[in-house]
This record gives sequence, structure tokens and C-alpha cells, in this order.
Amino acid sequence: MADKPAAEGLRIRIRLKAYDHKVIDQSAKQIIDTAIRTGASIAGPVPLPTRRSTFTVVKSPHVYKTGGEAFEMRVHKRLIDITNATPKTIDSLQNLSLPAGVDAEIRM
Repeated sequence: MADKPAAEGLRIRIRLKAYDHKVIDQSAKQIIDTAIRTGASIAGPVPLPTRRSTFTVVKSPHVYKTGGEAFEMRVHKRLIDITNATPKTIDSLQNLSLPAGVDAEIRM
């Protein structure tokens, strides 16, 4: 196996997390459009497994002890790899404003 050449640009990995799948897809599209516009190569968005958490709450503590109400919380995740990133790409991604409720973790 040969090592990758040093002349190749930076590699950036972005992990997005959100409760709403529409918002996370919109954010991923926004990041991809920005990266392509600045001349970088894109891999993704790759949908990672959704984490589901269910919570059961008792409706009434006295009368209906066995009757509960179930709530579910889902955390959707996406992975985007940007290769051959230029300094212009990095500046554009840092100035990008994502919607509220989207957590972006960027690694270089």
C-alpha cells in the first residue's frame, strides 16, 4: 500500500446530528453546495444509524397505574467527507450558518 501524496488537499469529516430529519438533510445539502462551489470533492452524505430513545410516563399515579404514555426521541446522524479542501473551502464552511437544532462536529 502506498501512502497518499502530500500535494493532496485537506480531508475534512463533518458529522451532523439533529432531532428532525428534514432539517439535517437541508443542512447537509447546504454544506455540500458550499464545498462543491469552492472546488472540493465530496463523499456523502452517508446516513448513520438513527438512535431511538423511548420513555414511558405514567398517566395518573393513583387511578390508572398500569396506563402509561410512551414518548420517543430520535437522533438522526449524517456523515460528510470533504477531500481536496482548499483554504477557501474551510473559510466558507466556517462562515456557514446552520439552522437551529443541528449539531455539526468538524474534524480535519
